Amino acid sequence: MLRLVVLISGAGSNLRSLLETSQDAEFPARVVAVGADRVAEGFDHAEQFGIPTFSVALSSFADRDAWGDEILAQIESWQPDLVILSGFMKLLPPRVVATLSPNLINTHPAYLPEFPGAHGVRDAIEAGVTETGATVIVVDNGVDSGPIIVQERISIVHGDTEATLHERIKPVERRLLIQAVLDIANATIDLKELS
Repeated sequence: MLRLVVLISGAGSNLRSLLETSQDAEFPARVVAVGADRVAEGFDHAEQFGIPTFSVALSSFADRDAWGDEILAQIESWQPDLVILSGFMKLLPPRVVATLSPNLINTHPAYLPEFPGAHGVRDAIEAGVTETGATVIVVDNGVDSGPIIVQERISIVHGDTEATLHERIKPVERRLLIQAVLDIANATIDLKELS
């Protein structure tokens, strides 16, 4: 049984899906804690499922490295097998990535390496492309540049806005995340081989 720590920054829709899926006794992973860089709306999901939460605000620390050390200490206290960044909108310091890698994965609402960064959906709309997607990657020290675990294309339709497109990407992102966790738990995917 994989022990998961999930880091979020906002509403936590991917987290909610993962919590619901992990209620199935057959699913080989359990969320043991949810963390954030602030008190996040998504903590409500964790509370509903009886999952402990922690928040570590960057503004409470002298620098990013000190902040990263505290986040790492909080994560490691739960002894996770896998850490998932799901809508976590801060870059982790390199030594945090090095400590957790390759068992540190991230979801992204674009077909990487296309449209990395915080505004992948908006950037796809502004570029005028006909397709974007969703991707799950192993986190490295770049911005959405790590090895790809799984991804899927999504069409951009006439009249799409950033909001409508993002709403269509979210269910695909959730499905891909659950599939990635399942494949990692079942050793169908070896994160060390990808890195």
